[in-house]
Amino acid sequence: MKMKLAGGAALGLATMLVLSSCGSGDSGGANNAQSSGGGQVTLKMVAADYGDGPGKPNSGETFWKGVVDEFQKQNPNIKVDVQVINWNDIDKQVATMVQNGQVPDILQTGGYAGFAKEQLLYKVDEVLSPNVQQDMLQKFADNGKLDGVAYGIPFVSSARALFYNKDLFQKAGIAEPPKTWDELKAAADKLKKAGVSQPFGLPLGQEEAQAESLLWMLGNGGGYKDASGKWAINSPQNVETFTYMKGLVDAGLTTPNPGTKDRKTVWEDFGAGKVGMVNGGPMSIPIFDTAGLKNYGVAPIPGKTGPLDTTLGVQDWIMAFNKNGHAEEIKKFFDFFYTGDAAQKISELYKLLPVTKGGIDKLSSDEKLKPFLDALPNATFYPQADPKWDAVSAQMKQTIGSAVKDDPAKVLGELQKAAESS
Repeated sequence: MKMKLAGGAALGLATMLVLSSCGSGDSGGANNAQSSGGGQVTLKMVAADYGDGPGKPNSGETFWKGVVDEFQKQNPNIKVDVQVINWNDIDKQVATMVQNGQVPDILQTGGYAGFAKEQLLYKVDEVLSPNVQQDMLQKFADNGKLDGVAYGIPFVSSARALFYNKDLFQKAGIAEPPKTWDELKAAADKLKKAGVSQPFGLPLGQEEAQAESLLWMLGNGGGYKDASGKWAINSPQNVETFTYMKGLVDAGLTTPNPGTKDRKTVWEDFGAGKVGMVNGGPMSIPIFDTAGLKNYGVAPIPGKTGPLDTTLGVQDWIMAFNKNGHAEEIKKFFDFFYTGDAAQKISELYKLLPVTKGGIDKLSSDEKLKPFLDALPNATFYPQADPKWDAVSAQMKQTIGSAVKDDPAKVLGELQKAAESS
């Protein structure tokens, strides 16, 4: 998701480029979904990589190869050609594909609304069986609707909480995890005095700055939109929030230069014992496990006056482009994914949360996932049904990190103007 955008003109470019919010790499989509002489259909699929990249045991290529091999055994006349792209590049590359008319048949990424607005997608009813639709968590399925019509299919989800290093807390003399911002600041100060290099991990880099930002906004009654649905990025609550965060940064109580740090880097630092506290999700756990960190706790995220009564619920999407036809073949693939064990495998492999009732039931006994499963019903989501969100989010990833370095009101004000003019 590394779209280099700035200012109003850039947001116009983002709106053009991010007809969605995802991406793909090479221009290899030119021959999307072609039929061969023997009646075989090839579906071109582009997917985001939830793993550590090519060649790694948990790479997206490895995961999807297993899924596709099994699907093709059962459906020999349908070939699925999967291209896996890392999250930092997928938006830009898919946007380029769309501009060049080389759209994939299937796209799995972080947003759908821009594509739906341009009428590039099949309706969910056209590519997903009723029994699978009925198994979807209703709140998640509803988020896939644009003007009352479902285009985005929930793929995986996540919720967020505060992770804290119990050993570092004990070393710093901190009895329990903070519940308020001021308690967080006091704990961070003790951790700093105990020699912890990053008392609070604050990733505001390009990978997922919009997530960390929203978690802090929610703690002060803010958010990206107000109750009426209008953009409120530079609301007084949000400006106050980032002013407080800037104070933590200036005091050396956070990750240095947060606007340049991605979440994966900060989570790796937490796993290495360099960070006292960090906001994260179930997908953070494999990183901590790999690093050998065992003695950590999970608590609600602190807010200005108390723990959040909601948390960020993130859901990614899978969708089908209508350019090449092939709705029947796409439906077979989607039904295979959701009714077999593929959906559960991706949840288990990457510690992501399911989006179906059946999937939730299967994972309900996992103690590590329980705090996040419990948080899902009260989760707050990005405004993904707004077609402008993809462009706004893309610009936010580039610039909102500077709100804890420069003037928060000015930085948030520029984002507000961009959102209103996009």
